[in-house]
Amino acid sequence: MSKFVNQTVFLFAVICFSGCSQGKKDSTPWKSLIEDNTLNGWNIKGGEATYTINDGVITGTTVKNTPNTFLTTDKNYDDFILELDYKVDSTMNSGIQIRSNSLPTYRDGRVHGYQIEIDPSKRAWSAGIFDESRRGWLNPLKDNPEAQKAFKQNDWNHYRIEAIGDTLKTWINDVPAAYLIDDKTASGFIGLQVHSIHRNQKEGTTISWKNIKILTEDLEKYSKESPLKPIITKNQLTIKEKDSGWKLLWDGKTTEGWRGAKLEAFPEQGWVIENGELIVLSSGGAESAAGGDIVTEALYGDFELTVDFKLTPGANSGIKYYVDTNINKGKGSSIGLEYQILDDALHPDAKLGNHKGSRTVAALYDLIQADPEKPINLIGTWNTAYIISKDNHVEHWLNGMKVLEYERGSEAFLKLVSKSKYVKWPNFGLLEKGQILLQDHGDRVAFKNIKIKSL
Repeated sequence: MSKFVNQTVFLFAVICFSGCSQGKKDSTPWKSLIEDNTLNGWNIKGGEATYTINDGVITGTTVKNTPNTFLTTDKNYDDFILELDYKVDSTMNSGIQIRSNSLPTYRDGRVHGYQIEIDPSKRAWSAGIFDESRRGWLNPLKDNPEAQKAFKQNDWNHYRIEAIGDTLKTWINDVPAAYLIDDKTASGFIGLQVHSIHRNQKEGTTISWKNIKILTEDLEKYSKESPLKPIITKNQLTIKEKDSGWKLLWDGKTTEGWRGAKLEAFPEQGWVIENGELIVLSSGGAESAAGGDIVTEALYGDFELTVDFKLTPGANSGIKYYVDTNINKGKGSSIGLEYQILDDALHPDAKLGNHKGSRTVAALYDLIQADPEKPINLIGTWNTAYIISKDNHVEHWLNGMKVLEYERGSEAFLKLVSKSKYVKWPNFGLLEKGQILLQDHGDRVAFKNIKIKSL
């Protein structure tokens, strides 16, 4: 073959390769989260690990005797597609925070929210989904060996993260990793974590990130299908909850384990189950006048209880505990200690009661006001109630903040009862065991993720 022919073939190959490469060029309208080789638009939260940037590469370095540190975006993001590259020291643990927050009302500002794990250990759960400082593992990779094998040790790895509505999907080096449906948090910052280190770990180990880019518009056009089966958290126990003894108090589908407070069976009207939500219907605001309250068939003594609830405008309801349905078989609600559920802005009960604020949301109804700085989410969105009762010490929490506490049977408690509507009920609130109750107060209120742990 002549030299001329060889040169022609080579030139043709170069042109074809160039054309093919141009044809694969990414036309997605990404926006870089790194501006002008600076950390403008980012701030540090949590610990005292250090971050530097050089040639568009952000590097975080471990420091001893400091908690987890996060370099977070100044801006919050709700729905987005995020891509980035990272390289991590093989002895470290790290992660990418998404839809995360740092709130004064939550553990003194501790960073919490979804974390896309970076895990160079033998476990190899990189790109799994962890709930930082809240619920723990939501979507580990123990059943996804292909994703576990995709991580490249001591090399650059590529993540794609989609957060659209209640759906979170991840890929590691183009291999589908996690697929989670969870609606706990809809918006928050993006963060780069430098994990705290133990005493025997070497200080000064690093993790680096580059090519951090985000897309926030036309997401349906650019979203990718995942072949994985989604993990759905609604009305399910997390790994952490299973391991620590929690049980579902409502299965999300049936009325099993519940009955009407003044009935032998579950009410035939007034309550419905829709889309994994247990809903008391509106009937004009009367107390226990339609379907009536519902109670657990089982009795509980010392316990932890968590319930997600969603109010409609002007609604009133409650979560009662240590209930005895044999008390007050007449009109009105069954008797028990009550975690108040209320639209404080629109319902007149917020201004009533013998003790100021004792009928507002999260209060011990008619007895103790919840902290006025309580973190209540907007009407029509979900809030989380948490109640713990152990050795007569009781606490009410709302959205991760303790809002009141008291001692059942104490002198202070008995004095409050003596000046309340409950004074006519002997030994009010002092049962050793009782039922859990969800109240029908004639307003539409939804419940889900009802879970309990006996102590």
